[in-house]
Amino acid sequence: MPQGSLYLISAPSGAGKTSLVKALLAEPHPSTSAGLCVSVSHTTRPMRPGEVDGVNYHFVDKATFLKMQSEGAFLEHAEVFGNLYGTSRVWLEQRLAQGWDIILEIDWQGADQIKRLLPASVGIFILPPSRDTLQHRLTNRGQDLPEVIAGRMAKATSEMSHYAQADYLVINDDFATALADLQAILRSTLLKRDVQQARNAVLLAELLSK
Repeated sequence: MPQGSLYLISAPSGAGKTSLVKALLAEPHPSTSAGLCVSVSHTTRPMRPGEVDGVNYHFVDKATFLKMQSEGAFLEHAEVFGNLYGTSRVWLEQRLAQGWDIILEIDWQGADQIKRLLPASVGIFILPPSRDTLQHRLTNRGQDLPEVIAGRMAKATSEMSHYAQADYLVINDDFATALADLQAILRSTLLKRDVQQARNAVLLAELLSK
């Protein structure tokens, strides 16, 4: 099975990234790969209502995280809003080698680190249609205190300024349109010449044989 593709999806909190990724995973994925899955990161942040350890994140304490970091367990790691996040190096490399296409929901700092290590990865940045919409989405979650929401809004402009580091930009105004845009990005990646060449080596050899 040829190497899978890695998609780095970044967005400010409240842009709808998690909902879009969930919907994307529910749709059929082209059969030219082993499948589509999401990388589950390690984090020191508290578990939110409805989250499951090992599904949404691997929730660990700070001491455990720092020990893993010192042992080189993370491909990338970053601190966001006072919490630590990291991506397992071994798991990611093994799944890509098995032909899986992987979505990594990640902040811009982590995406930048991985892009430098794995330049073939595909960067996607999701933006809200307006600041008012972003404020409304964060407030309607009902999960964070007002001071936390204020902090996230204060950070939003800085985060969104890094959209230029991504390969693709998706505006999440209409959910169905944004989802279709993500599907188009995944499909176009599978049709790139080098990906097609790797995944259709036998066919190409046959077509070019004399």
